[in-house]
Amino acid sequence: MLLKRGVWRNRFLLGLPVAVLPAIVATAIASPSATAAPVDQQVATGSSIGTEGLEPGLALAYTMAQNQAEAEGVDLSITSGYRTPEQQEELWLDGLRTYGSPDVARRWVLPPAESTHVSGKAIDVGPRGGAQWLEVNGNQWGLCRMYENEWWHFELATLPGTACPPLRADASER
Repeated sequence: MLLKRGVWRNRFLLGLPVAVLPAIVATAIASPSATAAPVDQQVATGSSIGTEGLEPGLALAYTMAQNQAEAEGVDLSITSGYRTPEQQEELWLDGLRTYGSPDVARRWVLPPAESTHVSGKAIDVGPRGGAQWLEVNGNQWGLCRMYENEWWHFELATLPGTACPPLRADASER
């Protein structure tokens, strides 16, 4: 049933990283209760708000997690996803003004060439309760909080159902 629907296959299958696809499909088949609706129906209805510009695997994982959060009554949304290099440059310059030095600014914001937001590989989520829910449950879809100092920043960092990597102190530890 999962691959029977051409919509799912055509919209997402070809854009997913090869290493992530089998795990997402296996997780969806093995644990259909992990999502609010059957996966083929859930993905066919479209992506969550804020997933534009994200890598397809991250967009799919977040959409599935957000649907489950909603089914459990948890408010979860993307507050910042893909950023253009120009948007990231503005944030970087603001960080330099705010923190006074590149070394300190890098704890909170990275230049465009280093930001996972610019490459579509990161999301910031909110509100805080939703981020806490995602930190506890996100690994079901491969989503992990990355930095101790940023409760809101998540990336597709593990295979679905496996443990997340240890938190880094901040973004300067890339």
